[in-house]
Amino acid sequence: MHQRRNLGRMFLLITVLLFGFASAQKVVQLSYCSVAENNLRMDCKYALPAESPEPFCKYTQGERILDTTDPDEEQHSSYKSRAKARIFPGNICRLLFKNLSKGKSNFTCNIRQGDSATATKTSMVEKKLLLPCSAWSVLLQSCSSLLLTLMTVSTLL
Repeated sequence: MHQRRNLGRMFLLITVLLFGFASAQKVVQLSYCSVAENNLRMDCKYALPAESPEPFCKYTQGERILDTTDPDEEQHSSYKSRAKARIFPGNICRLLFKNLSKGKSNFTCNIRQGDSATATKTSMVEKKLLLPCSAWSVLLQSCSSLLLTLMTVSTLL
C-alpha cells in the first residue's frame, strides 16, 4: 500500500514537471546580419506551445533595454532613436539597431509570455565579421549543418 502511494506521487510529480517543460516558450535561434554599413538586423526565432497568446519580446545589452514590445517596460533613453523591436509572423522577433559600434557587442533576446519564466538567448556580434543581409547569409547562419550535408552529398555523388 505504501509503495503504491509513493509510486502515485512520483507519477504525479513527473507529469507536472513534463507538462511544465512542454508548455514553456523557448528561443530556438538568434541570427543577425547588417542592413546597411552601420546597422544591425537581429532575428530571434522562438517556439511557443499551441494556441498561445502573442508573447512579449525584449532585446537587452546587460541591464539596458534596447527595445521591447511590452508596454509596461521602458526602453533605455539612449536607444530610443537607434533600436526598434517588432514581432513578425512565424514566431520571429526582429531588432533593427542603428549605428552599431566597432568591436564586439552582446545582444540578448528575451521572450516572455504572461507571468511565465523568460526564455533568453545571447549572441556576440563583431561588426567587422558581420555579413550583409541576403537570403544566402541568413541561410548560412540558420541552416549551416543542412548546407554542409547537402554539399557533402553532392560532392560524393
